[in-house]
Amino acid sequence: MTLTIDIGNSRNKFAVISRGEIIEVFNFTTLNIQNIQDITQKYPDIKHVILSTVRNLEGSFLTFLQSKFEYFIELNEETKIPIENLYQTKNTLGKDRLASVIGANNIFPNTNVLVIDVGTALTFDFINDQNQYLGGVISPGLEMRFKALHHYTNRLPLLEKNNKHHLIANNTQDAIISGVQNGLIFEIDGYINTLKTKFNNLKIILTGGDAIFFDKKLKNTIFVNLNLNFIGLNRILEYNRKA
Repeated sequence: MTLTIDIGNSRNKFAVISRGEIIEVFNFTTLNIQNIQDITQKYPDIKHVILSTVRNLEGSFLTFLQSKFEYFIELNEETKIPIENLYQTKNTLGKDRLASVIGANNIFPNTNVLVIDVGTALTFDFINDQNQYLGGVISPGLEMRFKALHHYTNRLPLLEKNNKHHLIANNTQDAIISGVQNGLIFEIDGYINTLKTKFNNLKIILTGGDAIFFDKKLKNTIFVNLNLNFIGLNRILEYNRKA
């Protein structure tokens, strides 16, 4: 069994994987050794672990992982990966972005795939049918857009996403909600439509915290996979373990 660990800015996510299948996903608001002990008590057959983190972790946590399991790897820019990475600044590339495109490539090998992560940031990442990661773009996410309107104006309220939004709104609250959400929808559909003119048989995978919210609101046919990052991390782990 494998344990994949994804440490973000605000969330700590873990997935137990057996023979390529995700068995269970855990989310912890805090990060400590007890998290690992609780998971391994339930799944004592975990032998291999991969860690992806955007934060600097305590040395004791890393030492515990190294000593606890047969094989441990921390993802960084030097880690061997099963695709060709053509991103120029590899040291600044978000590990979540890299893991997600590798996960997409695992699902659709030798295929043009666009990964759209609708989270804190809205990211688009593209891997071609030659299994080459070309890069992508980064844009403000849904919550960030609401906060920006509130923060940089004197009177606009701080609002949240809402399933009801209009093309033309007749009050300020609806205008904000409609503007933010329609703007993001138009941005996603526009980016997809443009890439479709340049790359044949393009597959689109939607992931991230707001993926379900936007799934049915987009005009394009997409695949939703909320565990794409875990799939990619697992593939990276297996690739390095067998090297």
